[in-house]
Amino acid sequence: MKSILHLKFIILYIIFGFLCVFTTATLTNELIMNGLEEDISQSLYREATLISNNYLPSYFSEDASIWAVQSQLIAMRLYLNSSLWFVTPDGSLITSSNIGGTTAPRTIENFDPAEIGNSQYITGTYHDYFDEDFITVMAPVTQGFSTKGYLLIHHPVSDIKKQCSLLMRPVYITLAVIFGLSFIFLLGFHFFVYRPLRQITEAAKQYAMGNLDYAIPVHSHDEMGYLSASLNFMSVQLKDMDDYQKKIVANVSHDFRSPLTSIKGYVQAITDGTIPPELHEKYLNIILFEVERLTDLTTDLLTLNEFDTKELLLDKTTFDIQEVIKNTALSFEGVCTPKHISIQLLLLPDEVFVCADKRKIQQVLYNLIDNAIKFSENESSVFVEVSGKNDKIFVSVKDQGIGIPKKELNKIWERFYKSDLSRGKDKKGTGLGLAIVKEVIQAHDEHINVVSTEGVGTEFIFSLSKASQDPVK
Repeated sequence: MKSILHLKFIILYIIFGFLCVFTTATLTNELIMNGLEEDISQSLYREATLISNNYLPSYFSEDASIWAVQSQLIAMRLYLNSSLWFVTPDGSLITSSNIGGTTAPRTIENFDPAEIGNSQYITGTYHDYFDEDFITVMAPVTQGFSTKGYLLIHHPVSDIKKQCSLLMRPVYITLAVIFGLSFIFLLGFHFFVYRPLRQITEAAKQYAMGNLDYAIPVHSHDEMGYLSASLNFMSVQLKDMDDYQKKIVANVSHDFRSPLTSIKGYVQAITDGTIPPELHEKYLNIILFEVERLTDLTTDLLTLNEFDTKELLLDKTTFDIQEVIKNTALSFEGVCTPKHISIQLLLLPDEVFVCADKRKIQQVLYNLIDNAIKFSENESSVFVEVSGKNDKIFVSVKDQGIGIPKKELNKIWERFYKSDLSRGKDKKGTGLGLAIVKEVIQAHDEHINVVSTEGVGTEFIFSLSKASQDPVK
């Protein structure tokens, strides 16, 4: 297909060149030839009129001999490169001066001074006295208000053609240069525009067919190169997104399949009597636990979907962050009591107002405190501390749990990620809690950091913007 297009391109270019040469050789040559004929004929007519008015009348007044007239005509023949005939009104030759092998007849047959008409000149062999075309002009010689004779000047058309050829030579050279430059331009267009555009088009087709591994082999430092680099980057991002989606689907499928399999097995066992009635309550509690896992997973996925679809709208208000911390900590009383875990609140003496989305910040605190409790040992403490610096408020959630290995610190923000140390304790976790925390904090244009030591504990610290003024109570 490409070779056919290239062949068509070459054929069109050759046809274009042929038309340019043909047009120049015909139209331009004809225009120049006509222009030269007009210009030379006018010049010859002026010279003929000048000689007829100033020199030839003296012949009829016998002030100049025939030899003097002959000498004048010879001089003008050399100057004009033309044949000059001095004739009587009836066409009889008085004297002449001829160029080349031409000769003047003794009498011009059917001589008619009016045959030239208003055009001032005629072109042809002039009554077949010449073997080639000549331009002929005629001027009357008058004396005493009467016409005594005529001066005819014959200039060869071949001489005009030679001049035309000399003028056409630079035209042809210019045309050849233009043709060569256009060929170079077309080559540049082919290599720098057409070929890259074809490769980009092919890449678009490959991406449309799902081949995101296709890379555009264009590396120039121009707009085409920039477009190619952008499309290559887009394909990498799409491939990463595709891989990420496949990973998400696989993880979600796994996390849904496990509890659903448990629920189905226990329900069937209860239904067919495999599990005796006295154990129904035990296994119904297990089923309830798995249902809660599915509910939490669904809720977390919907929350993350808000970030992925860029539809998250923060409802920022001014509120007391310490009040939110107190209320969130109270919600864990039922979880902390069986494990004998205490939540220590290290708050500032005055109210601390921040500007943020209250509901989402409460979710961040819930997730962080929930994680801290899950991974804390029995009879330990979880510390929640508030501090301020300049226009920022910092909230710290610190536990005395199992800690996070250093090599896994950068992975904890990934969706569905669970460290090897957490798998034994986080039975109900979805692996989405910290991903939600980071998304919420980044949506507020704030930062969150983690410091952890294995066997000692973990501390999460995030920042919030201090409110510019306290809310009116």
